[in-house]
Amino acid sequence: MAGEAVNTGASTGNGAADRDDRQARPENERLLTPAEVASMFRVDPKTVTRWARDGRLTAVRTLGGHRRYLESQVLELLRAARAAGSE
Repeated sequence: MAGEAVNTGASTGNGAADRDDRQARPENERLLTPAEVASMFRVDPKTVTRWARDGRLTAVRTLGGHRRYLESQVLELLRAARAAGSE
């Protein structure tokens, strides 16, 4: 069982952060780091974290507590930003 995530059902007291986001995304969905997303938008990684806090992006937490972002959602936001910039 080494390397497998085990859901014990115990709550950490973080409310919405307790949900298991792995079930809400397709198995083959690529997850991006804050640095990767920041590079795509040419912003600081802290800006990406702020966007997640403000609800513009959905952050998935790794077992180590790091934020990751769904590639499909990031690409959708990038397309919308480019479309708004070209108008």
